[in-house]
Amino acid sequence: MEPRESWAALAAGGVAGVCVDLILFPLDTVKTRLQSPQGFRKAGGFHGIYAGVPSTAIGSFPNAAAFFITYENVKSVLHHDSASYLTPVTHMVAASFGEVVACLIRVPSEVVKQRAQVSPSASTFRILSHTLYHEGIQGLYRGYKSTVLREIPFSLVQFPLWESLKDLWSWKQGHVVDSWQSAVCGAFAGGFAAAVTTPLDVAKTRIMLAKAGSTTASGNVLAALGGIWRTQGLSGLFAGVVPRMTAISLGGFIFLGTYEKTRQLLL
Repeated sequence: MEPRESWAALAAGGVAGVCVDLILFPLDTVKTRLQSPQGFRKAGGFHGIYAGVPSTAIGSFPNAAAFFITYENVKSVLHHDSASYLTPVTHMVAASFGEVVACLIRVPSEVVKQRAQVSPSASTFRILSHTLYHEGIQGLYRGYKSTVLREIPFSLVQFPLWESLKDLWSWKQGHVVDSWQSAVCGAFAGGFAAAVTTPLDVAKTRIMLAKAGSTTASGNVLAALGGIWRTQGLSGLFAGVVPRMTAISLGGFIFLGTYEKTRQLLL
């Protein structure tokens, strides 16, 4: 991959990440509060719907940029030696690498953001200070494993589906898809991936919000899923599925469409 292409992927990914995260932040807050242990009302309801937005504003660009520069570079390397029938596998591997790298930036931002979302009366800076004082740097990375375990399956579904839908649409119309068509493919791919990975998202939220020192705070995803199943059943595992699907479908449209358009403009 040429340096110019790498810089284009980095810039386009960053711009796309900021756009989608800030536009859809209220839906993300509703989803987090629906998934929180105390329930939607006690977590703030519709009050302070932009609580935690500074954390997202700071983390969005580097997080998305890290994902896409890793994704495009790994995809470029693997494409050289792979047969056409292995293309979906190439996309899966590239997306997985991208998520592992991006989560190094995403998780601290997500921890502070989600704690602010369920404590709208506390400022983002106060929550960051409190986390660092009581838990240290490792507190900001609580839920790293659960986030990676959520994001990799999500990307294994979303990105091969997105790329396949684009290829199918391109074949049908006889030319490469436009950025808006890529965005439509992204919306379908994102919504489907969001639905099937919701239980992992619920487990990640519970781990990040759990009281320090508790069993859930240890980060065991299977234990968290088991606890949710025993206390709330299937409805608990799929808490917030509608706002999550809505946000990620719209997010897929904005994110992947903006990414394609920005990248085209830069190349």
